[in-house]
Amino acid sequence: MTGPARTPSGASASGLTLDSKLTGLLGGRTAGAFEKAFGIATAGDLLSHYPRRYARRGELTAISKLPLDENVTIVAEVRDVKERQMRARRGSLTEVSISDGEGIITLTFFNQAWRARELRPGVRGIFAGKVSNYRGALQLAHPNYELFDELGAAAGADGLVDPSALDDAEARRWAEMPIPIYPATSTLQSWQIANSVSLVLDALRGSVPDPVPAELRDEQGILPLGRAYEQIHRPQKDGEWMRARDTLRFHEAFVLQSALVSQRRAAHAVKTAPRVPKPGGYLERFDAALPFRLTADQQLVGSEIARDLAGDIPMMRLLQGEVGSGKTLVAVRAMLAVADSGGQSALLAPTEVLASQHLRSIVKVLGPDLAAELMPTLHTGQLSTAERKKALLRMVSGQAKLVVGTHALLSEKVQFYDLGLVVVDEQHRFGVEQRDTLRQKGATPPHVLVMTATPIPRTVAMTVFGDLDVSTISELPAGRQGIESFSVPLAEKPGWGPRIWQRVAEELEQGRQAFVVCPAIDPADPVEPADPADGEESSEPAEGDGLAAPAKANVVDTLAQLRAMPLLAGRRIEALHGRMPSDEKDAVMRAFAAGEIDVLVATTVIEVGVDVPNASTMVVLDADRFGVSQLHQLRGRVGRGGVPGLCLLVSRAEAESVARQRVDAVASTLDGFELAEVDLELRREGDVLGSTQSGGRSSLRLLRVVKDADLIQEARAAAFAVVGDDPGLDEHPALRDALERRLRESERSFLAKT
Repeated sequence: MTGPARTPSGASASGLTLDSKLTGLLGGRTAGAFEKAFGIATAGDLLSHYPRRYARRGELTAISKLPLDENVTIVAEVRDVKERQMRARRGSLTEVSISDGEGIITLTFFNQAWRARELRPGVRGIFAGKVSNYRGALQLAHPNYELFDELGAAAGADGLVDPSALDDAEARRWAEMPIPIYPATSTLQSWQIANSVSLVLDALRGSVPDPVPAELRDEQGILPLGRAYEQIHRPQKDGEWMRARDTLRFHEAFVLQSALVSQRRAAHAVKTAPRVPKPGGYLERFDAALPFRLTADQQLVGSEIARDLAGDIPMMRLLQGEVGSGKTLVAVRAMLAVADSGGQSALLAPTEVLASQHLRSIVKVLGPDLAAELMPTLHTGQLSTAERKKALLRMVSGQAKLVVGTHALLSEKVQFYDLGLVVVDEQHRFGVEQRDTLRQKGATPPHVLVMTATPIPRTVAMTVFGDLDVSTISELPAGRQGIESFSVPLAEKPGWGPRIWQRVAEELEQGRQAFVVCPAIDPADPVEPADPADGEESSEPAEGDGLAAPAKANVVDTLAQLRAMPLLAGRRIEALHGRMPSDEKDAVMRAFAAGEIDVLVATTVIEVGVDVPNASTMVVLDADRFGVSQLHQLRGRVGRGGVPGLCLLVSRAEAESVARQRVDAVASTLDGFELAEVDLELRREGDVLGSTQSGGRSSLRLLRVVKDADLIQEARAAAFAVVGDDPGLDEHPALRDALERRLRESERSFLAKT
């Protein structure tokens, strides 16, 4: 059998391609619903909306396990139908009981008596709606449904299939044929999505260009892309969707890695100005004045960066290191090497608190002479008009060799005289687009150093940061006293609550300071669980915990309660959070750093970069509401000086919950890389890779960075081979189109967030 005629663009005979808008095929209303619900705009987008599971006509879902107040899709059988007049108001009520043989749920329809003609005892179908509880019984009010009537030839006059009318083979095939169940919404039911997908598949008629070269498909033993789409959406048996899923998983890995390899090659194809320190220059003077020796890791990473800076290919390097490992010092040395060549450096920080802290730290470590010559300059959105003008003038004139700022640096008004190095601190807070926006401000492509204190497992680094070279600092500077960490499980040990504040008081008695971190600013703040994938909520506060905290600990109430505690009488206790004016936040942090505040009650605004050597104690309330990396970062704010650190992770989560496992994992080890692996095990893949982290590249659909590590490695090797032999992808037009499609998806995702 020959395939349909194809145009050179890979379009089907109908003219439909993967890039075709859904409006022309599905109509404006349906297409609009897909874009609003899922961001799906094209045929390719829709075909990449894969079923989340498969049901069977012969399968009955465990109704007794349905969650309340959630939209569900179930396969069930009608057992009983009743009609009655309503007492409280006019009209009739049709009640349909459906069952899985054990549990029962009732479907209710108001003034729709005709439903009884469709929903007769013995009929099976797919039912979707929101589960509620009415007088102790499960109920779906006005649910959507689709009855099993696909085999039209065997259907009766009413359109329903009578399995007894089929021969044994047909009946078995009909009963066992997998039914795709899609991620759905209240406006787009699973079967409506399936019908739309079928329209697209029929219009394409298998005419789908495959980005994976034929020889690579043969080597991997995978299907052509068109057949994979057909079998994952319309499988005849389980083996078909399983093989299709394996095929599409490799496709996803190969296209992603090809995009990263292409981006890496493109970056290496352009030239930039080498940045080499000069004898007697800024870097040499700085090193000579350092009162301590760099750690071995700092020296190694420093030499890697120096080698990159000295080349004419722009550096693209990721520097990951434990909290307090001295990454910023390494970055400062790179900035000084650039300054020696007459260039400027810009450090992009995620918060004003951190940007201000960085500026003060840089000025301090440079010393008065170098600081006066290099003129470190702060640029944030909260500067006064006069301060902003002064900062902009220093940048465009080249006076400011070192610039530190927040997202304000991305403004069109910000221009540099000679931007030679971009440093992005805490990369997980920024998207690739933001990093690239700052890069575009260089007359020649600047070098880029991306820093993160969130340790990144190899598979994630390979998947998300595959266009960057990776350097790691794992050695901590000498003199660090270490941190003791404890999980405080108030759900089981409510009597431990008062001891929290006794320990804080004991530390304060020794002249030290403490942080108390809350997940919310005030009681009205909505605070979600730290990882929505868990579905875990903290339990209610236990009596006798020493702090009459609300269900969600917040800065406003905690501040008032701590100030009222006799145990902390006379102590200087202040608040810090993101709603405070910039100058007020800065004043509070300066006072805390100067020892003028004993206890700082804050949100995660102090999560990264805040450096107060005298702070010894970190209390995190409702710790189960934070992620593993957040807790590790928060803990890193103490134990930074000559005093040992103490971290108390207070949680009311139940012992076996995933939320509690996160807290206990952080308390059990200081090894950030070990915690990163734990994080991958406890969290969903999409949450691990968060879209802001990579500008849309990380929106993995089927690929799983832990389970598929070997597959990703194979795909990466294949991508290097294909792109290396054909950099312009002239011989692989389908792959080139796939990369352009992915870029457009990324841009669309970015625009949706701005």
